[in-house]
Amino acid sequence: MSNTLLAGGQACALPARIPAVPIRGRAEVFPVHRIYCVGRNFAEHAKEMGAAPSKPSEPPVFFMKPADAVVGDGTTIPYPRGTSELHHEVELVVALGEGSDGVVAASDALELVFGYSVGLDLTRRDLQARAKARGLPWDVAKGFDRSAPLAPIVPVTDCGHPVDAVISLRVNDRSVQSAPLAQMIFNVADVLHELSRLYDLRAGDLIFMGTPAGVGPLHPGDRYHAEVSGLATLDGAIGT
Repeated sequence: MSNTLLAGGQACALPARIPAVPIRGRAEVFPVHRIYCVGRNFAEHAKEMGAAPSKPSEPPVFFMKPADAVVGDGTTIPYPRGTSELHHEVELVVALGEGSDGVVAASDALELVFGYSVGLDLTRRDLQARAKARGLPWDVAKGFDRSAPLAPIVPVTDCGHPVDAVISLRVNDRSVQSAPLAQMIFNVADVLHELSRLYDLRAGDLIFMGTPAGVGPLHPGDRYHAEVSGLATLDGAIGT
């Protein structure tokens, strides 16, 4: 595959670069198609952000990150420009191995899942707050370079569906976020069903499932350790 760029009035071919994530225990990698994120999926996090928690009777809140926002385990991420308030949000991540052109029933949705991982939804919180105050979109607060650190994906054939696991984050060896996945307002099947009402799901899609309470700042030099118990771990640091 290739794309083209006009240079000096002539088209020149550029190689296509598809973002990819390692698969634990395999030589193959997982090519990323899109990154979807679920907002307000833990009630206590919604409250700490001054928002009402999502209601199970209403659709989830969705936003997106670019596919090439992913960075791997062990990465030192440069402190992003344009912000002085970078925040961590630890999340369960779902990786789809199959897609669908239509609406997927919740009862069938887990058949699309290839595997699971743990990641961070890094957020430029000051830019988000500024946009919210003005009633503007806050894409720049979420969809920036290297804003989606992600551990290798664990195939569902190896881990099953982590319903009873605990998700947690430590920063500089201090516990800052921890909650059972059972506290999610919308489970994986619910989220995939609702997403499929809006988008054609595709193999390679990643879904960040929302974060528990305890979000807070990351500073240059900080180290983080994210985990979904019994499933995956992610380590990294913030550079200068």
